[in-house]
Amino acid sequence: MKASVYSTEGKVLRQIDLPAVFDSAPRDDLVKRAVLSEESVLYQPKGSYRFAGLDTSARYRGRKEDYGAIKNKGIPHLPHEVQPKGQFGKVKRVPHAVKGRRAHPPKSQKILAELINKKEHLRALASALAMSADRKLVCSRMNSEIGVNIPIVMDKHFESLKKTKEVLKVFEALNLISLVEKAKKNGSKSPLIVVSNEYKAKAANNLSGVDVVRASDVRVKDLAPGTHGGRLTIFCESAISELVKRFE
Repeated sequence: MKASVYSTEGKVLRQIDLPAVFDSAPRDDLVKRAVLSEESVLYQPKGSYRFAGLDTSARYRGRKEDYGAIKNKGIPHLPHEVQPKGQFGKVKRVPHAVKGRRAHPPKSQKILAELINKKEHLRALASALAMSADRKLVCSRMNSEIGVNIPIVMDKHFESLKKTKEVLKVFEALNLISLVEKAKKNGSKSPLIVVSNEYKAKAANNLSGVDVVRASDVRVKDLAPGTHGGRLTIFCESAISELVKRFE
C-alpha cells in the first residue's frame, strides 16, 4: 500500500510504501475485544467502607430466656440501639434496617480488568491500523467526504509546529477544518494524530476532538473509539517506522 506525504501547506511531496501492517485483515471482533480490555484497565475500583452500618451501639439482647431479652416485648428480635434504663432503640446493623449495612456491597478486591493475550492485542492493533487506511470506512465513520489521500502522512516539519493556529492552518490546507468545527459543536471525535516518540510540542492538544498520541503509546481505543474502527488518523512520517517496531 502506498501513501502520499503532505507538507504543512497541504501539497503532496512524494509517495511512500506503507508497512505490511496496514494491509492486515480488518477484524471488528478483535478490535472490539481489545478496546473493551483497554478501557477495563482504567476502571476505578470501588468498595464500601468495611465498617459501614456497624458504627452503632445496636446489639442483640441475648437468647429468648436470658435476662433483659426481647421476648414478649412486641418488638422484632433484631439488634436494637442501646438506650438508657434498658430501653430498646431503633433497629440497626441488619441490611433491611434504616442505615443498615448492605447485604452484598461492591468490593474493591473485585477484578475489573478484562485481560487479552498479547498476540491477540497486537493483531487487534494491526487491524485497527488497517481500518484507518480504508478510505471508504474512514469516510463512513467520520460521516464526511475526505478530500485527501488516506492514510494521511505528514512530513517532519509538522512535528515542529508549536502553536495551535499553525496546526489549524494545516487542517485548513487539508480541508479537515470542518471535522474540528463539528467536534466542537457536538463533542464527537475528530482526527487522531500519531507522532514520533521524540515529539514534545502540544500545539494540537487544544483542538476539539483531536487526540495526539506517540507511536509507542497508540492504543486500539485511540484508533477505534467506541469499539468502531475507521477513525481518521494523521501519521507523522517519522512515527510510522516506530509503529512497526511494536510488531517485531
